[in-house]
Amino acid sequence: MNELPVGRRVAQWRVRRNMTQQQFADRLGKSKSWVDKVERGVRRLERVSNLREVAETLRIDVEVLLVARPVRPTPVAAGVDGIRTALARYHLPGADRPPLVEELAARLEHAEQSYRHARYPALLALLPGLLDATREAQAARPGATDALLVSVYALIALVLVKVDQGELAWLAADRGMTVALATHDPQVAGIATVSLSQALRSRGRRRSALDAALVAADRIGALQAGDGSPVGSSLRGTLLIQAALAAAGGKDQPRTRRALDQATEIVREFGADGNRPDGGTGDAGAPGAGLGGGGFGRAVVEAARVVAEAALGDVTTATARHERLVAGEEWRWLPPEHRAAYLLDVARAYALTGDLLRAGRTLLDAERTAHSEVHDRPAVRKLVTVVWRSADAPAGIGQLAANLRVT
Repeated sequence: MNELPVGRRVAQWRVRRNMTQQQFADRLGKSKSWVDKVERGVRRLERVSNLREVAETLRIDVEVLLVARPVRPTPVAAGVDGIRTALARYHLPGADRPPLVEELAARLEHAEQSYRHARYPALLALLPGLLDATREAQAARPGATDALLVSVYALIALVLVKVDQGELAWLAADRGMTVALATHDPQVAGIATVSLSQALRSRGRRRSALDAALVAADRIGALQAGDGSPVGSSLRGTLLIQAALAAAGGKDQPRTRRALDQATEIVREFGADGNRPDGGTGDAGAPGAGLGGGGFGRAVVEAARVVAEAALGDVTTATARHERLVAGEEWRWLPPEHRAAYLLDVARAYALTGDLLRAGRTLLDAERTAHSEVHDRPAVRKLVTVVWRSADAPAGIGQLAANLRVT
C-alpha cells in the first residue's frame, strides 16, 4: 500500500472503514463525484486542509496517506564525521608520489561542481580525501599548492555551513585563512574570506563577518587600482555581497545599501556576468557566496538585495523585487544550489508576511530545483513545520513534511 498514489490509498482506507463513496462524501460535505475523482487520481488534494479532513474522516494520521516509501537515513552525518576526522589529522604519512597539481585541480573542480548542484552527501564523502591529498602535495612542494589548499578549506567550510555545522565550518575557514594570509596574495585571501564570512554569519558573528569581508574587498580594490584592470572584480563583488548580508543581519541599513551599490557598480563597470552555467553559489541567507567569485553578476546582486531587504524588515519590497528577478532570463543561469538556497530565503520572507501558500509553493520550487538543498539541511525543517501547520499550505508540503519527519 505504501507504493500507491494518494487517491488509491484514500479508496483503500474508505473500503476498510466500510463506507461507500456516497457515505464518505456525505461525511466530508463533498459530492460523490468529487470523491470518485480523488480516488481515481483525476483530482488532486490541493490543500493541506483537504488532506487533514480526509484523514480525520478515515480516522487515520495524515502521514498514512502521504508517505510513499520508508525514509532512508542520509549519509550526511557520516560525511561530517569524515571531515571532522580529516581536520583533526595533523600528521599525514608521506605519499610515495604526491598528487600532481593538475590532478588536484581536476578533483577540486569536480567537488565544486557537486557543490553548485547541491550534491551534499556525495561532496561530504569526497572532501576528506581531497583535503588529505592537497595537504600531502603542499608538504612535498611548499607554496605550489597553497591556492588549491585554500580553495579546499573554503569549500569544506561552505558545505559545513549548509548542514548546520557552523563551529566546524569556522575551524575549516580559519585554517584556509591562515594558509591564504601566508601567500600575501589579496585574491587568495579574498577566496578564504568568502567562506570565513559565511561561517561567522552562521554563528551570529555578523560584525566580524562584515569587517573581514570589507577588508578583503578593499585590498582587492587597491590591487585593481594599481593597474586599472578588472582583475578580481567578481571576487570583490562577492565579498561586498557578503558584507551587505552581514550588515543587513545586524540591521545596519546604511552599510547594507553602500555595499550593494558598490557591487552593482562593479557589474556596470566591468561587465561581470552571472549568466553562465559555471556561475557562483550561495547558502540560505547568502546568495552570491561564490567559489572564488565565479558567476558574479546582476542577478546575483539582485538576489542579494531581496534577501537583504527582507532581513532589514522591508519584506513587501523584497517579495516584489523577487517577482521581477525570477521573471528574467539571468536568473535561470544561476547554479541550482544558488537558486534553491535563494528560494528558501524567499519562502521565509513570504512566511513572515503570513502568505503561507506562496511560502509553501516557493519551498516546493526549491525542492524541485535542488533536492539536497531542502532535504539535507537541518535549518529547513523549521520552515517546513511552520508552513505545514497552515491550512493554506499546498498539498505537496504535506508530502515534504512527511519525508522530513516534521509532521
